[in-house]
Amino acid sequence: MHSRTLWLLGAGLLSLAGAVFAVETQGLAEATPSGVNPNPVHLYRPPVAPLSAMALLGKEIFYDTSLSSSGRLSCASCHSPDHAYGPPNDGPVMLGGATLSQQGARAVPSLTYLERQPNFSIGPDKGDDDNIIDLAQMAALGQRAARTTKTAGGTGASANIVPQGGLFWDGRADTLQGQALFPLLDPNEMDGGRVEIVVDKLRRAPYVQRFVELFGAGVLKNQRLLIAEAMFAVARYQVEEQSFHPYSSKYDYWLEGKARLSESELRGLQLFNDPDKANCAGCHISAPTRDSLPPLFTDHQYEALGAPRNAALAGNREPNYFDLGVCGPQRTDVAEQTQYCGMFLTPTLRNTATRHAFFHNGVFSTLEQVMDFYNFRDTDPEKVFAHAADGTAQKYDDLPQKYHANVDVTDPPFDRHLGDKPAMTDQDMTDIIAFLKTLTDGYKVEN
Repeated sequence: MHSRTLWLLGAGLLSLAGAVFAVETQGLAEATPSGVNPNPVHLYRPPVAPLSAMALLGKEIFYDTSLSSSGRLSCASCHSPDHAYGPPNDGPVMLGGATLSQQGARAVPSLTYLERQPNFSIGPDKGDDDNIIDLAQMAALGQRAARTTKTAGGTGASANIVPQGGLFWDGRADTLQGQALFPLLDPNEMDGGRVEIVVDKLRRAPYVQRFVELFGAGVLKNQRLLIAEAMFAVARYQVEEQSFHPYSSKYDYWLEGKARLSESELRGLQLFNDPDKANCAGCHISAPTRDSLPPLFTDHQYEALGAPRNAALAGNREPNYFDLGVCGPQRTDVAEQTQYCGMFLTPTLRNTATRHAFFHNGVFSTLEQVMDFYNFRDTDPEKVFAHAADGTAQKYDDLPQKYHANVDVTDPPFDRHLGDKPAMTDQDMTDIIAFLKTLTDGYKVEN
């Protein structure tokens, strides 16, 4: 088996174990006034090799605008390589459809660092346990289980019976191959129409000969096989192309002792990991795995945070419309497990400073707004949420009242109450943002 494939298989299998591993990074700010990591580690990155023939075909498809109804939108249009494979614009969502005037339903996630994303499941990893418990059974257990507080570097997160893994904000696809087809057919995105229409375009594409070379001429006569191989090729491109997972941020090099963090960045790192302050690392894990894989800055789990409703989204003009994440409307298989309504996937924070749309509905456009949400959601919600006619804050206004109990009010900084002292000062939030900027790929190590 190819060495790259072996690495990826290993990385995928190990990612959950790594998610609960604690390399102690808390307190390093005091221990390293010079900004150097006193305990450098070796990070194991994917080996770099020329793209396979399959991946080269996938690259052609990834950049092919002719597959969209407008003829102007490709995968790369919304997942721009110049923006860490995230959206290139400043809006909350991308525009698609035949005239590029239809709003997408949700903010565009980055396609980077998905090679270690586990499949969608509910509850802790069962490892070698052969007893099969399906999603409905695990969800039923989740209704009776007490929530376990997440702490930076702790292991409590693994005990939460909550959804984890999968792709999209609601985890409705398990594989990159499956994920690639959704936006291609979505009328608000590439709007490719029916599979038959896309297949016909593939048969007339300038790269059609690559299909024949890889699969034989018969593939062009088999509609299901042709679309499946096309989507698999796109997935291979994402897996093999290094720019989808470069692990080249300043923080990566700092972990290896090759870069210095400034005083502000170090304070930000400490606050990021502090379970009584920002507690970001409770979900956005900052430590390498036991097997020296670089941190992904996500625990792959789902959380209901109660983000404000985004009035800029056309769908929200209908007051009875709610995006419930795992409960729908885009996925429907877990809709009856209402304890998960309002939960969305915890995204990686790698390259987060390059984005201009945060949370599933893109309600925030700056990291400052995001930090304010975490700091003031419970202590001073009037700073975060829209106001009702009587002037009161409309807390959790993007979630029906009957699901408000699903919102996390346990994990710091969400354990504060109205009028309490916020977990962070203005300087704390400035320092955390300084640290978040060290997660942007492309850092050049000084000799």
